[in-house]
Amino acid sequence: MAKTDIARRVYNHAWKLDPIVRSLLDTDFYKLLMLQMIWGMYPKVDATFSLINRTKRVRLADEIDEQELREQLDHARTLRLAKKEMIWLGGNSFYGRKQIFEPEFLAWFENFQLPEYELTKRDGQYELEFHGPWMYTTMWEIPALAIINELRSRSAMKPFGPFALDVLYARAKSKMWAKTERLRELPDLKISDFGTRRRHSFLWQRWCVEALKEGIGEAFTGTSNVLLAMDTDLEALGTNAHELPMVFAALTESDEELRAAPYRVLQDWQRYYGGNLLIVLPDAFGTASFLRDAPDWIADWTGFRPDSAPPIEAGERIIEWWRSKGVDPREKLLIFSDGLELETIEETYRHFRGKVRMAFGWGTNLTNDFEDCAPMETHGLDAISLVCKVTSANGRPAVKLSDNPAKATGDPDEIARYLRVFGTAERVEHRVKV
Repeated sequence: MAKTDIARRVYNHAWKLDPIVRSLLDTDFYKLLMLQMIWGMYPKVDATFSLINRTKRVRLADEIDEQELREQLDHARTLRLAKKEMIWLGGNSFYGRKQIFEPEFLAWFENFQLPEYELTKRDGQYELEFHGPWMYTTMWEIPALAIINELRSRSAMKPFGPFALDVLYARAKSKMWAKTERLRELPDLKISDFGTRRRHSFLWQRWCVEALKEGIGEAFTGTSNVLLAMDTDLEALGTNAHELPMVFAALTESDEELRAAPYRVLQDWQRYYGGNLLIVLPDAFGTASFLRDAPDWIADWTGFRPDSAPPIEAGERIIEWWRSKGVDPREKLLIFSDGLELETIEETYRHFRGKVRMAFGWGTNLTNDFEDCAPMETHGLDAISLVCKVTSANGRPAVKLSDNPAKATGDPDEIARYLRVFGTAERVEHRVKV
């Protein structure tokens, strides 16, 4: 496969050649899996998604031109699924299963269009929101984040000439390949690309995916990016996200229903999916409370994806819970995906090897690590903690508590209520880098 000269392409960026989002499939696979369930079971639920910049020192509205941002958002709204994309979705095998997407769902999705957006500025930040039916607004999360992150990268590189760009990407490639060589030293490693949301750029994510495919072979199990999976003949990977329990919880009528919401989500999920798609994301309202109240049948699921507590601590907590249910952890799967750096992957791998099956979803530190690569001073290439979260459902505030209070989102009064219902056990604040 011919490799793109990224530096030259960046220097000669042209709107028609390089729109940031090129396809509705330039998104994470779990978005499509969740979308099918939302379409099938909750078509009348409205949900608002909002941009949240947790790296407050970075004033995005000062770094990114508003007109350029609007042009990219508007372009994303013009995208429709191509015939070859529909054929691939309908005919490809995902997680070992053919036709994971129902024909009726695909017929609806074929005509999908991203809904309108609201964009304003306040105190150096963009306020970007998406209102409407959940089965439409949910699809804005990934492209919105990809657009803003890449526009920020492009803005930072505008002063660079062709040689400075060559140096930047040469250093970044060398850094990335050095990581690849270290990963090669971990026998039976299973690692995939989860880096779409906060990538440096689409072209750079594609380069990283191709580098891992060549560099570590079968240890590289695939990518969460649906378009890249299709284009590079890799597995599309992903299960579900925090928005499901957040919306379910927002729609509850009592504290008792609220406490049961995380498990109702899983009951609905298994109406659609099974096998290796039965992965629990336990930390939306705190892993400790989730495990404390979890029904026994959840121990039969394939695995867990601990997301906001330190990976070794979170993994040991889940292993202890499995054992309390009479389950052998060696038959189960832990997927680690939160802010993984290379050293964290190595340490976690060595700690759990032989204790449990494990896999790693490598995100920002794979697709947006340009630290110390720039040949001139710039801060716009540093990755930031930018998210797009569901903030209300049917007009009711949505909340995420997280195992890390620094990641909590929602109305303060509602957060206080959720803490009363779910408790504060084992929630420990630590710095959020990405």
